[in-house]
Amino acid sequence: MLKRRDVIKSGAAAATVAGLGLKGAPAIAQAWPSRPITMVVPWGAGGGTDQTARIVGTLLEKEFGQPVNVVNRTGGSGVVGHSAIATAAADGYTIGMITVEIGMMHWQGLTDLKGTSYTPLALMNADPPGVQVKADSPYKSVKDLVAAIKANPGKLKGSGTGQGGIWHVALAGWLQAIGLKADDVPWVPSNGAAPAMQDLAAGGIDVVTCSVPEARAMIDAGKARSLAVMSPQRNPAFPNVPTLKEELGTDWTLAAWRGIAAPKGVPAAVTDRIVPALKRAHDSATFKDFMNQRGFGMVWGEPAAFAKHMADDDAKMGVVMKALGIAKT
Repeated sequence: MLKRRDVIKSGAAAATVAGLGLKGAPAIAQAWPSRPITMVVPWGAGGGTDQTARIVGTLLEKEFGQPVNVVNRTGGSGVVGHSAIATAAADGYTIGMITVEIGMMHWQGLTDLKGTSYTPLALMNADPPGVQVKADSPYKSVKDLVAAIKANPGKLKGSGTGQGGIWHVALAGWLQAIGLKADDVPWVPSNGAAPAMQDLAAGGIDVVTCSVPEARAMIDAGKARSLAVMSPQRNPAFPNVPTLKEELGTDWTLAAWRGIAAPKGVPAAVTDRIVPALKRAHDSATFKDFMNQRGFGMVWGEPAAFAKHMADDDAKMGVVMKALGIAKT
C-alpha cells in the first residue's frame, strides 16, 4: 500500500513530467542541434547535387555551430540515397538533398518512395534543360529544329541521359506539347550530359536536352549551340538563349531540381529552426556567388510550396513516362 508521502511524491513527479511536456517543444528547439548533422546526397561526389549540398552544408555549419557531414549514398538510380534519407531517424540529425528523380523512380517501379515520403524543408535549386545542337548544325533556331522533326519523324536522334531519365522526359514532354509523338526523336541512352555533348560535337547525335550549365563547356569551346531553354524565364547566366515560350508559344517547362528534406515525422520544433536557416543560406551572398559562377539556377520554396512542387512534378512525369511506355505503375 502506498503511503501518503509516496502519493505526494508520485504526484509531484507527474506534475514535473507534465511540466516538461508543456515545455518540450521549445526545449528541443533550443537544444537542437547538439551534435553533428548528416546530409545525405543520393548522387556521386563532384556532381551538381553534391556541389550544391556541400555549399548548403557549409552555411548551415556556420549557422548552427555543428559539423554538417555530407555523405554520398549512390546506387540504384538514386534509390539508395533517397531511401537512406526517408528511413533515417526522424530527429533532425539526418537530412538530405532530394532531387527531381523522386517523382520518377516510383513510376519506373524502382521504389515506393515519393515526395510524400519526406518532411519537405526547402526547394533550393532548379536547372531547366536547354535544347542543344552542334555548332555547325543546319538548325539555327528551335523553329528550324521542329520543322525538321515534323518533316522526318524518327530521323533525328536525341540524348542527354539514360533511358527514361530526366532529360529524356524533358524532350518527350516537349514533343508532346507541340503536337508530336514522344518518340519522334529516338533516344540514344548515355551515361550523362557530358558524354552526350561529346557525342553531339562528334556528329553521332543531332540534339541534346540537358541543363545549359552542363552543356556550357562545349558551348564555350564553340562546339555546340543552345537554341532554347525549357523554363518560364531566360537563365541570367545565358541571357541570349530564348525560352520555348518565346520561340514556339508552348508552355512546356521542366527542370532538374534539388531540395532539402528530412524523414517524415521530424518535430516541428526542429523544422522551425532549420527552415529559416536554409532561407538565410539561400539568400546569402556566398550561396548566390557559388551558384552564379556555375550557372546553377536558384529558387526558393518553403515547405508547403516545395511539397506542391513535388506533387505537380510527379503528375507531369507520370503523363510523359506513360507515353514513352516506361511507366510500370
